[in-house]
Formats: sequence, C-alpha cells, structure tokens
Amino acid sequence: MPLSNCLRSGAATVLVASVPPVISSRLTFTRKLIMPHSPDDPLSPILPVILAGGSGTRLWPLSRKHYAKQYLSLDGTTTLLQATVARIGGLPCVAPLVICNEETRFLAAEQMRQIGKDGALILLEPAGRNTAPAIALAALQAQVDGDDPVMLVMPADHKMAAPDVFADAVKAATPHAQTGQLVTFGINPSYAETGYGYIRTGDSVGRGPALSVAAFVEKPDATTAADYLATGGYLWNSGIFLFRASRYLAELETHRPDVLAACRAAFAGKAGDLDFLRFDAEAFLACPDVSIDYAVMEHTNEAVVVPIDPGWSDVGSWAALWAASEKDADGNCAIGDVISLQGSGNYINAGSRLVAAVGLQDTVVVETKDAVFVAPKNRVAEIKELITQMTADSRPELDHHRVVYRPWGMYDSVDAGHRYQVKRITVNPGAKLSLQKHHHRAEHWIVVRGCAKVTRGDETLVLSENQSTYIPLGEIHALENPGKIPLELIEVQSGSYLGEDDIVRFADKYGRA
Repeated sequence: MPLSNCLRSGAATVLVASVPPVISSRLTFTRKLIMPHSPDDPLSPILPVILAGGSGTRLWPLSRKHYAKQYLSLDGTTTLLQATVARIGGLPCVAPLVICNEETRFLAAEQMRQIGKDGALILLEPAGRNTAPAIALAALQAQVDGDDPVMLVMPADHKMAAPDVFADAVKAATPHAQTGQLVTFGINPSYAETGYGYIRTGDSVGRGPALSVAAFVEKPDATTAADYLATGGYLWNSGIFLFRASRYLAELETHRPDVLAACRAAFAGKAGDLDFLRFDAEAFLACPDVSIDYAVMEHTNEAVVVPIDPGWSDVGSWAALWAASEKDADGNCAIGDVISLQGSGNYINAGSRLVAAVGLQDTVVVETKDAVFVAPKNRVAEIKELITQMTADSRPELDHHRVVYRPWGMYDSVDAGHRYQVKRITVNPGAKLSLQKHHHRAEHWIVVRGCAKVTRGDETLVLSENQSTYIPLGEIHALENPGKIPLELIEVQSGSYLGEDDIVRFADKYGRA
C-alpha cells in the first residue's frame, strides 16, 4: 500500500485521550517564569509547584508504582493532577512547575498537554527524597532568572469539592507570603481522623484569616483525635504551602543546610531533555530524605496557617475515596459496569468488565484488567500488609497495569505463556518507536487499524490493515505511524526471554537510553 494512501486513510482525526501523543516541543530553560511585580501587589503572579511523585500504593490496584493515584481519573472526568491545576484557574498564576519521577514523565507531560498546559516545566527527581528537597529544586529553578516568585506548593493527589473556597484562601494568604512568612493551609476537621497530622493554632496574625502556628502534631490515636475535635484549635495538616522561593531557601539554609547543599549540587548539574529538566543524580542521591514539615515548618518562627474548608480529602485510602465520592440513597458508590442488589455503604469500581454483587455491606471492590481487590471498608488500611506480601513475591502487578503507557502510545499485555507473549500496541499519529533490536525474542506484527511504516534491517515496509511482518531475533528494526489516526497492531513475541529490558536502542527521539 503506498504511503500516500496510508496518510489519507481514515478521514476523521481520532483523539485517544488516554494515550500520550508525541511530545516534540523543547523548552528554553532560561526563560523567565514570572512577570516583574511589586511585593505589595496582591495580584502579583503566583508560581504553582505541583508535587506529582510518589507511588500511592494505598489505592492499589488502581494505583501502581508507575501509575500513581495523581494520574488516575477517580471521578470519570479529569485526573487528580489535572484537577489540581484546574482549581487554581481563578488565581493570577503563571505556567506551573511539575515535579515527578523518571518513569512517569511522559504521562505527566501528556496530562498537562490535554488541559492546555504545554508550557509547564517538568522537573525530574532522580529518586524520591520527600518534599523538602523537591521543593528546594523548584525554588532554585524559580530564581534562575533573578526572579523571586511566591510559590504555591500543592500535592497533585488531593481532591477538593469547593476549589473556589481554596482560591479565596490563597488570595487572602498572599500578602503574608509576599512579606516573608511561610503559609500553610489547615483543613477544618470534620471528624476525629487518625490518619492525618494536625496543626495546633495560636493567635491571629494581622487582619486576615491567618493564625500563628503553635505546633505541628503527629498523627494522633483515636482518643487524642477526639480530644482535638472537642476542644478546638486544631486543623488537619493539608501539606499545601505558600511562600517566596527565597524565604524557603533561607529557612532551609538555617535549619537543614545539608539538604540545601545537596540540592544546590544537584541543580548545578541540571540539563534539559525535551520538555523535562534533569538534575545530577549522584548529588541528589546524597540528599537526606526529609519532609518540609520536619526540615523547615516545625522550626521556623515565620510559619502561619490559614484555616480552610474546601471539601478536602487526601484520598489516602479506599475508605477516604468512598467518603469523598458521590453516593446513592443507600450510600453506595458504583463506578463502571456495576450491578449491586441489597447492598449499602459500598465502593465498587469495575474497570474492565461487569461486577455483580448481592448483599454486600460496607465493602470495597476494585476490579482492573489484571487484579481484583476486596476488603471490608473498615479494614482497607491492611492493604499495607498485602503490598508487603506482594513485594516479597515480586508481583509485577505492583509496578504496572496491564496497559502500559509510553511516549509513543501504549501497549496492553493481552496474554502470556511459556516462551510467548501477545500485546495490543497503539502508536499515536506521527510517533515512532526507537530503532532497536532484541537478543532473546522474535516478533510478529499484524496491523488491525491504521498504517505502519516498518524498518527491518535494510528494508522499509509500509503496511496497512490486515497486513503483517516478522522481525527475526537480533534484527534491527523500528515502527512508526505516518498516518493521521492511531495505529493499532497485534504483536506476538516468542523467545527464551520476553522482559521489557531486552532492548538495545540505537536511536530514540524521546532520549531514552
């Protein structure tokens, strides 16, 4: 089939929102992040810093090591990452900084592109070192052109039912941040929660809603939490902060100079890579693992807290997600193809097939293509023990879903057995897999939709629907979608070893080794 015919096939452009497209734009890392501003201007631009690292194993099997909860659409519309960006839409913000890890970088970039935030700069942590170092890297980047913006630091995995309430609180807190104070936001507690840290409040600060911070309190037991709720003066610690980049770095220098020194060394070795900013891995790995609370907020004399009640949840467990979700008259939350009879208080999530239940009470059922989780709602915290057991057993279901996203598209592992594996591969329009070879497997490709341009040794083939080709073991090859619609093909692998690490790359447009 001629290539020109492939390019014309399928007149309508098809958008597959869940598949990352080719990311070809390159950022200039010395660009100015914010406009010049006056310290007294309450409408000065704010730099959002979105913390999108972490594994989120408490929401397994939806959340996986390489597909954490911030990238999930728990309400069927936007993902938690996208909702985090959307809730600051009414604030005078510039393009955000997103901090994530190596494995999820293309997923983060795609989700930002889907909501029109292509200008977001994505900082890649060489390894997880908690929030204090991550925020330090963001603060150093924020000052790269001599600016000193007010940074709004937000975890990407929270839900808020009333984002306008949050936006109003940020506006009220901005003058405090502009004059050098470190603002955190405390959630007015609605029940005696033992899974959150608390903030004990002090006197009013200024004429706004801010209060002094008397103490940060560790997660309490049930009796202590009930006392906090009864006596008042305690707020849930939301992990959301507002401060100038320079003030945070100055406080870090005072209280944890070892953290700042390691981050400065890592930042000195920064390098741009497509839409991402990388840091010196060796220097960053030497950085202590410490949260912003332990490193700075518990020691500074400049901390203030603004109480808010935006319908907040950290979505830290299946029970918390049930509490934050819409429910029917019987208290059931059902997502996907669910039939539930004579049940109440349940959370049932059917990801890929029908889930039918009779007589369930206060139960969590989560179904994905490769795993099912079932537990009484009051015992979902014991998923930690389950994860420990699965880790000891090296279960692959902890790392990836059956569907795995790549910068060029995705693949779905349909079937596997002794010496064979079958995948359904989707390649985005204009995308290309790396020029590569395998030492231990051969591959058969059958095109089921779209057009494939195949490099096989010295040959170049153009395949249309219902055509196929064979890639012998050890043959250098590449796959490209030159068409206007997604390319879908079935890949049958056969050989002595079928792991994803059996790839020798010779050229890759996404900068992978």
